[in-house]
This record gives sequence, C-alpha cells and structure tokens, in this order.
Amino acid sequence: MLDKSAKEKLIKKFRTHDSDTGSPQVQIAILSAEVKELTKHLKTHRKDFSSRRGLVKKVAERRRLLKYLERENATAYAELIEALGLKK
Repeated sequence: MLDKSAKEKLIKKFRTHDSDTGSPQVQIAILSAEVKELTKHLKTHRKDFSSRRGLVKKVAERRRLLKYLERENATAYAELIEALGLKK
C-alpha cells in the first residue's frame, strides 16, 4: 500500500484540475505505483500468493482504465503513457 503522502504527490502531479482526485489519469498513476511496489515485494517473497493475486487484480484494473482513457481521450492517454513509462 502506498502511504498518504505518496498518493497525494501522485494526485498533484496527474490531476486534470484543482479538485481532481478520481480521474482515470490519477487512478492509473496510483495503480502503477502500487504495481511497482508489489512487484518489488514479490521479488523477495516469491511464495506470497495472496499478494500475487492482488498484483494481478491491480494490473487488470489499470489495463481496463488505460483502454477507457485511450478510447475517450487519445492525447491524454499518450501523455500518460509517456509520463509513467508504460508500454503501449
């Protein structure tokens, strides 16, 4: 889990307007940070299958949000992919 300050930094960086906390860009950024954290955890704890399940769920949710964002706003999708360093 991300701590509150890390989440707030991501929200400030990827928000679309001042009071934005739930846009697809923000949700994808938070999920990406959680995926990185879980991946690092699973490299040392290879048999932690409950965390592996959580990782798979987060990756699937991020993929779903990315497909939605690509369909609705292709320019924002391209900018977000570039900013997060994700594959297309």
